[in-house]
Amino acid sequence: MNSAPSLSRSAALGVAAALALGAAVSLGLARFSYALLLPPMRDDLAWSYLTAGAMNTANAAGYLLGALLMPRALACWGARPLLIGGSACAALLMAAHGLARSDELLYTLRLLTGVSSAATFVSGGLLAARLAGAPSGLVLGIYYGGTGAGIIASALLVPPLVGLPDGHGWRWAWGALGVVALVATVVAARATRGLGAAVAAAANATERFRWASLGFGLASYFLFGLGYIGYMTFVVTLLREQQMSHGFITVFYGVLGVGVIASSFVWAGLLQRHRSGRPMAVLNGVLTLATVLPVLSVHPAAVLVSGVLFGGVFLSVVASTTALVRHNLAAAAWPAGIAAFTIVFAAGQIVGPSLVGWLADGAGGLRMGLAVSAGVLALGAVLASCQRALARPEHHPRP
Repeated sequence: MNSAPSLSRSAALGVAAALALGAAVSLGLARFSYALLLPPMRDDLAWSYLTAGAMNTANAAGYLLGALLMPRALACWGARPLLIGGSACAALLMAAHGLARSDELLYTLRLLTGVSSAATFVSGGLLAARLAGAPSGLVLGIYYGGTGAGIIASALLVPPLVGLPDGHGWRWAWGALGVVALVATVVAARATRGLGAAVAAAANATERFRWASLGFGLASYFLFGLGYIGYMTFVVTLLREQQMSHGFITVFYGVLGVGVIASSFVWAGLLQRHRSGRPMAVLNGVLTLATVLPVLSVHPAAVLVSGVLFGGVFLSVVASTTALVRHNLAAAAWPAGIAAFTIVFAAGQIVGPSLVGWLADGAGGLRMGLAVSAGVLALGAVLASCQRALARPEHHPRP
């Protein structure tokens, strides 16, 4: 298969930034805003930690369902329509969260939001992987770093709204997030209209992928999904338990989002140079340190360092899997390879929130849950270090 036509460097980076709005909606707004909304929702709805974690488990289950449906969906509709359609659906579903009056409806909305997020995130990643004209590591970093913009928007929007005196500010916050997501969707749709048809068609082409060939990478990514989501679900709740102020929590989450954006540039070279699982191993190792820091100390300095490290690394782990696929598989196998990584990632996320919530309901509290998450991430780093580069496939466009 021919490679995608080359764009100028500035055009390629501009398209990557537009695609990054899909990552901002699907992860930054639809998923990671939940950490800021969880404390007031838990207070208002009288949730246990297990119930709070199960809400994100429902979201991850929807993400898994969406990932499983993606190969057929890509064949039917193509990558760009799925990116825009999934983003628009996620925006409407987020707004609907604020209208829900029962846990059952919230579970359903979290699940459907996960399906929409998978359609957006996977299709956007495929389109980003096919862009030529700029270094692939930088393009992928910009795309996945778009999640940081969503996290920053959440940090600025949610705390003032959840602080409203009626105790139901979280409902207004979900509505505001939905509006922001819809605006981002419109901007992304307009900015990607010029995306070459050949790029989109190449992203839709599929070829079979042997899971065993990247088995260590897949196993590591499953553990990453299981480990990181506990931190992203409960770290704000832990800070609230430690009587951290709303202002500090806003700064913490904002710093985490800035770290995600900065990671596009910090780790681009690592993703560009290595064809093995080494980048994933290094990143999981740093993530382990970031996760264990608030377990060891809730001093504000330690917490901020944790946020900087975590934000600066965790989306680059996601980018490292796309880079691994891009470096080692024929271009026609990229959709199947990215879908495989998405599936194991989603499976790990299904287990993670409920596991940490269950542990947090016990004597060890949230610190015990985060300590287990750190151990899981450390094991993921070890497995990733075992992943070797594959022989270069035919018709593989060099990075």
